[in-house]
Amino acid sequence: MYKTVELFAGAGGMALGFEQAGFEVELVVDNEVNCINTLLKNRPNWNIIKSNVEDLTYNQFNVDVVTGGFPCQAFSHAGNRLGFDDIRGTAFFGFAKAIKEIQPKVFVGENVRGLATHDKGYTLETIVSVLGKLGYNVKYQVLNSVRYDVPQKRERTIIIGIRNDLPNPESYEFPKGSDRIVTLREAFKNVPHSKGSTYSEARYKILDQVPEGKNWRSLDIEVAKEYMMKTYYQQGGRVGVAKRLSRDEPAPTIMCSPIGKVTERCHPTETRPLTIRESARIQTFPDRWEFTGSVENQYKQIGNAVPVRMARAIGQSIVTFLDGIRID
Repeated sequence: MYKTVELFAGAGGMALGFEQAGFEVELVVDNEVNCINTLLKNRPNWNIIKSNVEDLTYNQFNVDVVTGGFPCQAFSHAGNRLGFDDIRGTAFFGFAKAIKEIQPKVFVGENVRGLATHDKGYTLETIVSVLGKLGYNVKYQVLNSVRYDVPQKRERTIIIGIRNDLPNPESYEFPKGSDRIVTLREAFKNVPHSKGSTYSEARYKILDQVPEGKNWRSLDIEVAKEYMMKTYYQQGGRVGVAKRLSRDEPAPTIMCSPIGKVTERCHPTETRPLTIRESARIQTFPDRWEFTGSVENQYKQIGNAVPVRMARAIGQSIVTFLDGIRID
């Protein structure tokens, strides 16, 4: 059985997906107390540590894969291609530090789609350069979770590194996924009752006028102007404003709050925000995976998570690669 260490673990989406792919989870790390409590509640047998990732030492861990969704942040432009010592003081440093000390066969980094263009591409260039200098063949690709049986159009930049001393490190292939679409109708079947946010009376009256699958464009112009205020005159489609989901489609990317005015995620047939369990279904957490903390914090944990089924697909692709090269 292959082993993994998960950094910036959050509510455990990536670690759970890798467990489902057959990995043994050796360590999970996060610095947020509610995330830690969620992990402890669901996997008390895991080695769970509350800490900043960069504050730990990792030499004692002998695992095959290190994973982590490190925060996206800008780097200093001093020098053309930064090295390991130049990234100290950033969250990414903790991820790179763990890789340097563990020397896993494979690492997986997860980040927002916009990483590729962040700071005019310099951020991703720096990440690839630093990890490459640690002895890895590094490649990246934007994956859409909807291709991995996830009822959600959620695009994420996935960075994979294969240790250069392994046979054919360049031969790893990202999971291709399928064309099958999981709709909310399927995802919400027999969903358990759970807590959720509520709309104010004023917002309820607005969203109650929006048909299934539509948004603010279905409102009377004067109603839309009053509801959206300055947002009405901004550029772009603003498709998340007063958005009611459709049962016959996957959800757009769910956010850390279901009631943000520009990221509305109204239930398809009832005028209310999605509940905790509905949000978790969209992120493909099993119903038995419980979240701790306030309702608002539970939404945040779910919204920040890696969809479990997408993580499982990535884990399975790594198992296929490692099995193929037959490394002990």
